Amino acid sequence: MFDTMTLTKAGGAVIGALLIFLLGNWAADGLYNIAPAAHGEGEEVAQAYSIDTGADAADAAPAEEGPSFDEVFAAADPAAGEKVFAKCKACHKVDGNNATGPHLDGVVGRAEASVADFAYSDALKGLGDTWTPEHLDAFLTSPKAYAPGTKMSFAGLPKVQDRANLIAYLATLN
Repeated sequence: MFDTMTLTKAGGAVIGALLIFLLGNWAADGLYNIAPAAHGEGEEVAQAYSIDTGADAADAAPAEEGPSFDEVFAAADPAAGEKVFAKCKACHKVDGNNATGPHLDGVVGRAEASVADFAYSDALKGLGDTWTPEHLDAFLTSPKAYAPGTKMSFAGLPKVQDRANLIAYLATLN
């Protein structure tokens, strides 16, 4: 049963497997070297280049504030807001029907989370405010910051002019 040829084959298989593991380890060390760049411990290693993130400049000079939302909203253009609404059309409708999000006709002045046949997140249900232009501005700036835990995955509109134009457009839909 265990003749010389069987033992030779078994020994060759074990040695071959060890050889494959050793060669694999050698290749992995060559590809993914995690050893320090220098041999000495604690030596400072110079980088080939560095990326300026502007963190020092941002700390030194405070950011200039633009006009307030009320000033921008007073001069808002509903026609431009209709173009901004193109970003919202994927989830919201203005024909009284819900989609992924609730319909937005009549949203300005409406109570938050008040569309009867839409399943709002608990974050919005708990607010209980009215969608004033100021609240819409805060929500559209960052939905996750305004209502942590909201289902709305939209990142927000960074430009105050876009938000003001959009809210002016939505106000025309009342």
